[in-house]
Amino acid sequence: MSKLQHEEKTEMEGNTPNKLTSAEVGKLWATFMGNSMARCVLRYFQQNVDDADIRNVLNEALQLADRLTQTVKDIFTREGHPVPVGLTDDDVNLKAPRLYADEFYLHYLKYTGKAGISIYGIAVPLMSRQDIREFFTDCLKSTINLINDVNDLLDAKGLLVKPPYIPVPDKIDFIKKQRYLDGFFGDIRPLQSLEITHIYDNVQNNATSCAVLVGFCQAAKLDQVRNYFKRGKDIALKQYDILTKLLHKEDLPTHPLMNHLVTDSTVSPFSDKLMLTHKIDMFAMRVRTYGNALAFSARHDVSATFARLIMEVGNYVEDGANTMIDLGWMEQPPQAADRKSLTMG
Repeated sequence: MSKLQHEEKTEMEGNTPNKLTSAEVGKLWATFMGNSMARCVLRYFQQNVDDADIRNVLNEALQLADRLTQTVKDIFTREGHPVPVGLTDDDVNLKAPRLYADEFYLHYLKYTGKAGISIYGIAVPLMSRQDIREFFTDCLKSTINLINDVNDLLDAKGLLVKPPYIPVPDKIDFIKKQRYLDGFFGDIRPLQSLEITHIYDNVQNNATSCAVLVGFCQAAKLDQVRNYFKRGKDIALKQYDILTKLLHKEDLPTHPLMNHLVTDSTVSPFSDKLMLTHKIDMFAMRVRTYGNALAFSARHDVSATFARLIMEVGNYVEDGANTMIDLGWMEQPPQAADRKSLTMG
């Protein structure tokens, strides 16, 4: 088959080599939206930081968000694709007083960086075009480097709270009875390392989320939005307690809350739109982290706990999306052709 015949065949199959696939468009769109929000948040943090080392890592994060946002914009422009609006300078007040302590910025970068790794990591194997795949590979590597720098700085400043330690086993063993899976009645085994890992990860996420929401509750302008944040704070705190108790039952330490790192300012540094978008996105990511935890939890009580938490978080995200739509703030992602309406004449 000649090159021309191959290209004609490819076109007929709807598989244009240089055209962006739905996966590429979707992940590029999500990357732009997330990093346009990160630019606003990080620029505000930069205006309210005293520690030079923390300022440096904030600069690293902001430069990354700027670069990723601009790259996606360039790709969409080159492809003739509409560039999303996302979050803009209108959504941040750089003159607002400090809402969070310097230490909190490091926990926040870790919290949002984990979400970025999840988005970019899933994107890489789905990208067909080499240039787009290389872009997301760079996104992933750069975000991993950022989190490594954050962890190193937390450790250097004595602020790194490590996951629990467990004993080194004497030997390799194999599971012999089905009661290994039990968790409600009878002889319940201790938590295994992967269960501890994902419980601890989500305790940490909820501790950070709760502090973010304390600040957002103080700063929100609309009662409707403030009440949504109050409900989110209650959910984060309740789920933090549920997961913490699983660790405490095993005499394992947990991650502390960080609400004390929020100041008493009520001047909003961010628009209600930005804050609402932020919490919907991060709670939606919680569904994924709970799903991962469920998949690695062999004990029935632990997996059932994560299944319940997913349902509660999912309902909260849906209510937030409805609020965004009511307020005219929900930007629509690119979607497939509506064949039904196209054939109605």
